[in-house]
Amino acid sequence: MPNKKSAAKALRQSAKRALRNYKVQHAIKDLVKDSQKMIAAKEKQAADKVKAAIKAIDKAAGKKIIAKNAAARKKSKLMKKLNSLMK
Repeated sequence: MPNKKSAAKALRQSAKRALRNYKVQHAIKDLVKDSQKMIAAKEKQAADKVKAAIKAIDKAAGKKIIAKNAAARKKSKLMKKLNSLMK
C-alpha cells in the first residue's frame, strides 16, 4: 500500500494503463489469429482481415504498447503468409 497520496494516484494510473494495454494486446492477438485462420482456409476476405490486423499493430506500436520491432515482425509474418496464399 502506498504511503503518499501521489504514490496512490500513480498506482491507480498504472493499473488503468495496464488494463488498457492488456485489452489492446489481446485484440491484436485475436485479429492475428483470425487472419491466420482465414489465410489457412484460403478465404477471399483474408486480405481485409490482415489489413485490419496491421492497422491495429501499427496503432499499438505508435502508442508504445508493443515494441516497434515486435510490430514489424508480426506484420512481416502476416504479409508473408498472405502473399504465399496469393501465389
